[in-house]
Amino acid sequence: QVQLVESGGGLVQAGGSLRLSCAASGRTSSSYAMGWFRQAPGKEREFVASISWSGTNTVYADSVKGRFTISRDNAKNTVYLQMNSLKPEDTAVYYCAADSLRYGRSLYDYDYWGQGTQVTVSS
Repeated sequence: QVQLVESGGGLVQAGGSLRLSCAASGRTSSSYAMGWFRQAPGKEREFVASISWSGTNTVYADSVKGRFTISRDNAKNTVYLQMNSLKPEDTAVYYCAADSLRYGRSLYDYDYWGQGTQVTVSS
């Protein structure tokens, strides 16, 4: 089992920045790829970014490419999502997830999920 806890969400004005963190505990000795997803009210949960176990490979949704950066510190069992140039349409609950096999875009690939952290971007 892997437990994931997100933090760092909040209220920010458009054009601002936030950094989300996802702390992992439990079976962290396993080589898990990690992903960030988000879900806005009335919408389906969507892929934001993912990163391989080593941190060498990353994938981004087109909507955040060039504005968001995913990274990880395996010594701290923590994954980060740096979000710059935030837009009102980035408003959502952001979730981190762990995948034992791949760092794909599909939420169905991920085995473990955090509870989420709210990000609100005002215009």
